[in-house]
Amino acid sequence: MAKSIVSTFLLALFIHVTAIKSFAQSQNAPLIVFVTGEHEYSSEHTFPVLAAELEKNYGFRTKVLIAYPDQNAEKNIPGLEALKDADLAVFSLRWRQLPKEQLDHIEAYLKTGKPVMGFRTTTHAFNYPKGHESEKWNAFGEFALNAPPGWGGKAAHTHYGHESSTDVSIIPAAAKHPILTGVAPDFHVRSWLYRVLPDYPTKGSEWLLMGKSVNPDKAAIENPVAWTGTNSFGAKVFTTTLGHPEDFQVEAFQRLVINAIHWELGKPVPKKWKGKIAINVPYRGMTK
Repeated sequence: MAKSIVSTFLLALFIHVTAIKSFAQSQNAPLIVFVTGEHEYSSEHTFPVLAAELEKNYGFRTKVLIAYPDQNAEKNIPGLEALKDADLAVFSLRWRQLPKEQLDHIEAYLKTGKPVMGFRTTTHAFNYPKGHESEKWNAFGEFALNAPPGWGGKAAHTHYGHESSTDVSIIPAAAKHPILTGVAPDFHVRSWLYRVLPDYPTKGSEWLLMGKSVNPDKAAIENPVAWTGTNSFGAKVFTTTLGHPEDFQVEAFQRLVINAIHWELGKPVPKKWKGKIAINVPYRGMTK
């Protein structure tokens, strides 16, 4: 009887200590803050599913910030003060005009030199009118992500039409990069190809994936669709011009993103893939 009581006590103590240890580990886990605010690609729906996967299977803490009251609200993303505690900031933005007090949180994060990740329209994250006090933020793509500084302009940043899609392949010289571990050498995505060449990604960036437009609406050239580098703040960068919601259904793209998040945080990429993630978010397009 006494032995049984002791065994029960020890088991309870073990469970209690394990729970405390697990809680402590979770509190010390890297925090990833996702910042969403774009009109078209439903990142406010794809990112929460990705965040849940990162917490459940990969041991990260996450927080997803969403434009308010909806994706078309260009002047308000509540909760940006969370970036103060972030270990990685992931952006999916398009033509925002955030007030200075919200931009200050993003700027403070960038100045820490912590890693930055950007998806698709984040190349043209901001769109302030000429002469505005925050006009410099229109070049966010360049100074934060080694991407073109906004849409069009001298960089001639454009795409090959909404009816097109993209064949993606690993660039041979980058094949051994940790981010490409387990990523299929060739895959297809719904995203219409962005043109970033000839001047971007910025010099010194490492190209990982090349895209070829399928059914383009104009003469098309191949363009890099994912790269790494160091930005103007000295931070590690991972940028991809992919990010259509149907891209998130492609296992190769999912693995690319999970690997990139680990790499950005200085963590080994997962030795074992946890399996395809159910991210079934429809394409919304531009709505008002």
